Amino acid sequence: MVNREADRREIKKLLRQFPVTALIGPRQCGKTTLAREFDAKHYFDLENPRDLAALENPQLALEDLSGLIVIDEVQRRPEIFPLIRHLVDHRPGQKYLILGSASGHLLRQSSESLAGRIAFHALGGLRLQDVGGSHFKKLWLRGAFPRSFLATNEAQSRLWRDHYLTAFLERDLPQLGINILAQAWRRFLTMLAHYHGQVINYSELSRSFGISDMTVRRHIEVLESTFMVRLLQPWHANLGKRLVKRPKLYLSDPGILHSLLGIEGSITLISHPKVGASWEGFALECVLRSLNKSVGEAFFWATHAGAELDLFWQHGGKNWGVEFKYGDAPVVTPSMRIAVSDLSLERLWVIYPGDKSYILGKKIHVLPIGEIPVAWHY
Repeated sequence: MVNREADRREIKKLLRQFPVTALIGPRQCGKTTLAREFDAKHYFDLENPRDLAALENPQLALEDLSGLIVIDEVQRRPEIFPLIRHLVDHRPGQKYLILGSASGHLLRQSSESLAGRIAFHALGGLRLQDVGGSHFKKLWLRGAFPRSFLATNEAQSRLWRDHYLTAFLERDLPQLGINILAQAWRRFLTMLAHYHGQVINYSELSRSFGISDMTVRRHIEVLESTFMVRLLQPWHANLGKRLVKRPKLYLSDPGILHSLLGIEGSITLISHPKVGASWEGFALECVLRSLNKSVGEAFFWATHAGAELDLFWQHGGKNWGVEFKYGDAPVVTPSMRIAVSDLSLERLWVIYPGDKSYILGKKIHVLPIGEIPVAWHY
């Protein structure tokens, strides 16, 4: 077991404030384990045939219950959302914790019925602060899924991820109504793994895979809604420069990325051509989780002239930025200076896998990844 105190604290806060809290995230990221720590009086797991049958008539099953009620894999019963709205409106103090693995469907279904009554918490995998900064190399190699990270050895971790991918492709996607052969999805995912960390070129992807641009977009939307990929949107400031306006694509979990790339261990990883992109995606997830930034709150910035910033966000009326560098001793680059100037950054952090923090220049600080959970000082 790993103590996930940051997520537990956030969920407690939402449960106090909202009648319904939705805990969303990929399968096997620990949603059920965490939900069971809240001592719910009633727990329904809709992947359990008995519980699924119990909610065939949801009003009969739920209307006389009290206390905290947990409903796991709630997207399997979308018709339950209007009933939950009715129950929380007529029974003040009633609390629901609902869990789901398909964010697009769950957000759409629940937002329509529970507007103003529901809050969302994206769980994701293990945070760097959950496992400790000194274990970042293991988290990077194996990924953030608890069973992959906690596996006895590297071989068992790889085996778990291989079976996870198979289950995702052969079971989870068909349950969402995606009727495409698992082998085709695996080839598409593997292709995306080689584009990890790059600005999306839909036309290039469509030519590589032999499908239309629109089909590529739909495939990526499905993978984003199931937490398999992250799209980082560009920041569009009116700076009088030609800016990149297409999103960057990342595989959300580095362990899954490494499985798709055939990376078997740390030696293979550090010698792989995608090691820099892998580091960027891993460090990006670590920073976003430590900041509790969701989709739409963080961006990248790039100009067609070549200047870029890996991560940009605003807080307290100021602009902040991060660069991710896989190397022993990052140095100031012209791109960093341009980003600090053009974006009026209060500070630019350079995250790297070393163990020393130091100042590179005015407003530019180098920071070891192991220090990020406690290092943000606004």
